[in-house]
Amino acid sequence: MTTSTDSPDPGRSASAPRPGLVDWSEWIASAPYTVGIEEEMMILDPGTWSLAHHTDRVLECLSPSLSPHAAAETHEAAIELATAPHATAVEAAGEAAGLRAALALDLERLSLRAATAGTHPFAVWTDTKVSSGSRYQLVYESVRELARREPTFALHVHVGVPDPDTAVELLNRLRSHLPLLLALSANSPFWQGRDSGFCSVRTPIFQAFPRVGIPRWFRSYSEYVDVVDQLLSCDAIPVPTFLWWDVRLQPSLGTVELRVMDVQVTAAQTAALTAAVQTIAHLELEAGYHSAQLVHAHELLDENRFLAARDGIDARLIDPVAERRVPAIELLDELLAAGLPHAQELGCADAFESLAELAREGGGRWQRSIARDGGMQRVVAKLADRFAA
Repeated sequence: MTTSTDSPDPGRSASAPRPGLVDWSEWIASAPYTVGIEEEMMILDPGTWSLAHHTDRVLECLSPSLSPHAAAETHEAAIELATAPHATAVEAAGEAAGLRAALALDLERLSLRAATAGTHPFAVWTDTKVSSGSRYQLVYESVRELARREPTFALHVHVGVPDPDTAVELLNRLRSHLPLLLALSANSPFWQGRDSGFCSVRTPIFQAFPRVGIPRWFRSYSEYVDVVDQLLSCDAIPVPTFLWWDVRLQPSLGTVELRVMDVQVTAAQTAALTAAVQTIAHLELEAGYHSAQLVHAHELLDENRFLAARDGIDARLIDPVAERRVPAIELLDELLAAGLPHAQELGCADAFESLAELAREGGGRWQRSIARDGGMQRVVAKLADRFAA
């Protein structure tokens, strides 16, 4: 996603880069609250509904209009589609839907299909292949056989921010929303051909990677930069994007990138979650919402993240103010009431309110209902049918 609209902010508070380091931290300002979407897709063999490890071939054969929006992922059966930045979540989701449709057409010519879920229901690690690109070979060199785990597929939403200090404030406050957003997006109940017992098994699978999960609270952009610079200068990571946190900063894009969610079955579900992220950003920066007790309760946020991955929207999340666990659906109702005026101001009220429908009929629940009647291959076939519907 490219959201730059202005020159780099001359007043950022970050320290100068250490000698020999590229100043990756120079903040390129974006228009406030613009949004962009990245969706990770699985490529399928429709004869078996197993993963098709042909990303290199697919990328070579994409139409000229789609190719600039597509990129390889860690695994050869995965591809990422990315939108441009948009003023509204509805516009961004509309482009994402168009990219899905274009990919489906291109894949049809190759006798392949695509689908979206947090995990492929019956893939196994022994069949996994790491992409040939230099970045992904570097990932493999870094994390070794962890890179050959079963592929996982996420939805990433970027929110434009004009300056780095505001970006850190948003990152800190978004941390407290990660469990509920994960619960709403949970769309990966199956692993290696069986029910995992989780609503988002993608979450613990991806947890095997280093530098994942909820980042700590940062006092300033300067502190954030110092942490990343230390990892870079010690050669612990080659580039800042090897930080795979649930929410991170993207200075070159001028965005805060939220990465905790499972990719969704349909474009309409993607629209609802994108509207949620945009609305929450506006709600927190313009009015404040979650209490400081929750924002700073790192251990409780980690526990809530686990509960959300396990139980989805049926989770009961810890409220440090009330000192009790509260049903996630109640927290959603409260968020919908508080966020609606902000969603109206942003022009995404209908998509935001459709979160209630997503909570009732989310992808994980739907997948389980299909599996009861038709098994895992039927699940994948149905996922493919809804990909560009």
